[in-house]
Amino acid sequence: MLLDRPEVQKTLETVIEQARQAIIEGRDAVQGLRLSTVVINELARALSMLGEELAAAQHDGNCPEFRVDVKGTPRDLVPLVWDEVYRITSEALRNAFLHAHARRIEVDIRYDQRQLCLRVRDNGKGIDPKVVGEGGRVGHYGLTGMHERAKLVGAKLAVWSELDSGTETELTIPGSIAYAKSHAAHWPMFWKKRA
Repeated sequence: MLLDRPEVQKTLETVIEQARQAIIEGRDAVQGLRLSTVVINELARALSMLGEELAAAQHDGNCPEFRVDVKGTPRDLVPLVWDEVYRITSEALRNAFLHAHARRIEVDIRYDQRQLCLRVRDNGKGIDPKVVGEGGRVGHYGLTGMHERAKLVGAKLAVWSELDSGTETELTIPGSIAYAKSHAAHWPMFWKKRA
C-alpha cells in the first residue's frame, strides 16, 4: 500500500504540520482582528489577555505564574507593526505555556524614545541550542515565522535558551518604525491653518 512507504508518510506528516500551522495562523489573525477592535493599540492589555487565556487552558494543574511589565510611556504603534509584534510575542508565549513546563513566564515591554523592546522569558526546560542556532526545527514553523515577521517590520529578533534554564526572546524595533505619528502630523497643511 502507498501509505506504508516511509517517504509518503514523511510527506504526509509535513503536509499535516503545514495545515496545522495554517490553522494556528488563521486563528491568530482572527484573534488579532478581535483584539484590534476591542483594545486598540493597547499591547500590554492584549498580551495580558492572551496570557490569561493560555493559563486558563492549562489542564495539567501546573499553571505558571504570568505577568506583563511595562516600562516607559506606552505609545501607539503603527498598525502593521502592532500586528506583527503581537503575533511574534504570542508565538513566544504559546511556546512558553505549551512546551516549556515553566513555573514563571514574564513579558517586559519597554517604550524607549529610540526603540520598542519586548522580552518574553520563562524558566522552563529550554530549547535545544542546535534548534535555536538553526532558527527552528525542520517541519516546524514557529521560530522561522517569528524571524520572518520581525524582518518584515525592520525588527531584530534574538532567542537565547539553554536546556533546563529557560528561554528568552527579545524583539527590538527602532522607534522611527514602531511608533505611530499623531493624527495632526498626517493632516494636510490647510487643516492646520484653520485650527
